[in-house]
Amino acid sequence: MEDKELNSTSQKFLTPSMEDYLEAIFNLGNEKKVVRVKDIAKRLGVRMSTVTSMLKTLSKRKLIDYKKYEYLELTDKGMEVGREINRRHHVLRRFLTDILNIDPDRANEEACKMEHAISTSTLDRFVEFMEFVQSCPRAGANWIDRFEEYCLRGKNKGNCLEYMKKFADEFKERMDVIENEEDKSNGVQQS
Repeated sequence: MEDKELNSTSQKFLTPSMEDYLEAIFNLGNEKKVVRVKDIAKRLGVRMSTVTSMLKTLSKRKLIDYKKYEYLELTDKGMEVGREINRRHHVLRRFLTDILNIDPDRANEEACKMEHAISTSTLDRFVEFMEFVQSCPRAGANWIDRFEEYCLRGKNKGNCLEYMKKFADEFKERMDVIENEEDKSNGVQQS
């Protein structure tokens, strides 16, 4: 899905708040048989009157099917937006926790803020980077160059093994140099 499609559903810009509601409705719909105003209010920590006001707005944009005092559901377009925002949230939270080792609660809060601003292509790059990190361990100073190659050609265990061996050799050489310098500074004679 193109970024413009996500934010121009029904030819109108979606605010982060609207996206939060669609994501909440999407998640509640996956968890429960029916979605109610009180469920959304509880999930988002807002008053039921606030939810009702937003539901009217989302209904006008044809993102939800909603009539007062009834259950509600996402339209196909609303489902598409809710699913995408949910995907963004999970990818960003996973990146923050798995790659950057951010506390899960803080990562969840940060992902919620970031999910509204990041483009689909950048998000896809996060996914590729996480896959790269998990499939091809550190490969020396040119690690980022190897990531570019991974993005172009995909996972190649043979290349990863080759790069890891090269990295290990270079790392050993650097360790030897540092040990020799340390020995010299401590007055240890070389043999």
